[in-house]
Amino acid sequence: MDGSSTGAATGTAPTLEDVARAAGVSRATVSRVVNGVRNVDPVIQQAVQQAVAATGYVPNRAARSLVTRRSGAVALVVSGAGANADRVFQDPFFGRVVSGVVRALRPRGVHPVLMFADGQEDRAQVLAYLSQGGADGALLVTTDGRDPLPGMLADAALPAVLFARPAPPVGLDWVDVRHREGGALAARHLLARGRGRLAAIGGPADVPASRERLAGFREALGGGSLRVAHADFTLDGGEHAMRVLLAEQPDLDGVFAANDLMAQGACLVLREHGRRVPDDVAVIGFDDSSAAVACRPPLTTVRQPVEEMTAEMARLLLDRLAGPDRAVTSVIFEPSLVVRGSA
Repeated sequence: MDGSSTGAATGTAPTLEDVARAAGVSRATVSRVVNGVRNVDPVIQQAVQQAVAATGYVPNRAARSLVTRRSGAVALVVSGAGANADRVFQDPFFGRVVSGVVRALRPRGVHPVLMFADGQEDRAQVLAYLSQGGADGALLVTTDGRDPLPGMLADAALPAVLFARPAPPVGLDWVDVRHREGGALAARHLLARGRGRLAAIGGPADVPASRERLAGFREALGGGSLRVAHADFTLDGGEHAMRVLLAEQPDLDGVFAANDLMAQGACLVLREHGRRVPDDVAVIGFDDSSAAVACRPPLTTVRQPVEEMTAEMARLLLDRLAGPDRAVTSVIFEPSLVVRGSA
């Protein structure tokens, strides 16, 4: 590679021609790679990307938008009851969501724009932002089973991919995990550890994932009564639910919580009441988030591969932008049990 041939060496901004010369390809090929055209040979694409880095070439985003009619941005929308920055940044689940999205989009030169939708005005702003071209599409994570935003996006024919199966169904792509099987994994593990006086902390009853996790847990127990306290997927909610369960069933010896934060809250309350985890009470969470590792003892938990799921969301959205008329697609991931100290 001859550095003297680049624009940077002559004091001018590097051009497409400089990149093409450095990569040994045509200007048209460089343009296709820079503009995110998908059917470029991976070897050539890598050579162009290396040449871009070597020459210091910076694409003109305004000119690129005129050619591609794309903004180069994707809206990452967190929607539902309580969707705000304070709550999102305190929940380790959402950190994994952002990590997966960024890692999937960055190599393609696409950047996420974080938006919150916790009411009618917020939802209207999301629709307006997308309709006016502020972002090319949306990756939607909703915490409310009655959230109208998925249906609004579908009715407006805006490209979007959902985290979790929509209820009711809408014409949007989505990814999810087999929540019911995850709950069953937790139940089978507790039974295998000889625990027979079990209880559960469920998430909000109107969230399909919460219902599915509890349903799988119940089914794997083989029927019978199960004491359940519902909470809001927060640490405080888990603490309150655990106090309720101890008051109602003082001799319980195993607890399944529908996410790690609630399980962590349960462990704190058990410690307050002089119950050893896992000797007296075994505890299992769901997610395998950073809360599981921070918990004392570290949580046994059902892992949902959030980073892989959100990366798949990004891939589905880019595919939708490239082929708007293709069939609606869903991808369902398998859960797994991660055994640590709590059960």
